[in-house]
Amino acid sequence: MDEYSIGVDLGGTNLRAAAVDRSGKILEKHAQSTDMTRGRDEVIDDIVSGINTVRQKIGSNSRLAGVGIGVPGFILIKKGYVTNSNNLPVLENFPLRDEIERRLGAPIILENDANAAALGEKWMGAGKDVDNLVLLTLGTGIGGGIISDGRVLHGEVGMAAELGHITIDPSGNPCGCGNYGCLEKIASATAVEAMSDLMSVGVHLTSLQVYEKAVDGDEKAKMIFRQMGWALGVGIANLINIFNYPLYLLSGGMLPAWDMFAPPMLEEIRKRSFTFRNTQTRVERATLGNQAGLIGAAYLPFLSQKL
Repeated sequence: MDEYSIGVDLGGTNLRAAAVDRSGKILEKHAQSTDMTRGRDEVIDDIVSGINTVRQKIGSNSRLAGVGIGVPGFILIKKGYVTNSNNLPVLENFPLRDEIERRLGAPIILENDANAAALGEKWMGAGKDVDNLVLLTLGTGIGGGIISDGRVLHGEVGMAAELGHITIDPSGNPCGCGNYGCLEKIASATAVEAMSDLMSVGVHLTSLQVYEKAVDGDEKAKMIFRQMGWALGVGIANLINIFNYPLYLLSGGMLPAWDMFAPPMLEEIRKRSFTFRNTQTRVERATLGNQAGLIGAAYLPFLSQKL
């Protein structure tokens, strides 16, 4: 009997699920909307329904190894709780893993969505050739995942790799985490838009529009991406100096602007990291796009069988 797992990518407005075999091939996919305003029980109903839809598509001739669910926010790994999730507040401080496990009769593994994306890149993406890597997700904020010896590095309770909150400028702008000058206050899509607002007169531009202006040669827009690259360079140089891993990946919605922020980023890394200058350390774009978290979540049950 063939074996497969199901990966779930759960967001504030959408849920995606996919059945994946041991070779990493996606067998079936399902997507649906989620409405957090309907309350916790209804949201859990949606999660279970989405998973069951995929199971029914696969049929009974294959065995389900388990379900991995990638969730934005902090995950208390041992308890199976979601905590401090801005996108999923109705699921906070509730035994989500155990409840879904009870309803499905299948083993469930919860994981932070950025960690799941890092694991997906290690399994089937840009990190297939290494066992140790760091992933930064550049979006509205900045998330992160660290893969150590082929597994997610969780820390004591599951809150490791909050890479968006590395301090870049101690006297910088306040962050919602309580710190000042966090990486995501300088190098996220939100930060790019905020810097553009400071340089514009009454006109708000999206990060994409700022990028388009930079491509067209607008000096202020180009300066914003140089600042973004500088901040990423400082942060990644520190990570290289700490971990001495062979690979550091960047993913997320800001990746199309690579040609604008990567040159100053790499220049800053060279200045600040002896290791980078003297080894084959790679800083590259991730390759799986928005499939990374889904594939990584699906890998979790297979990975747990290796323990």
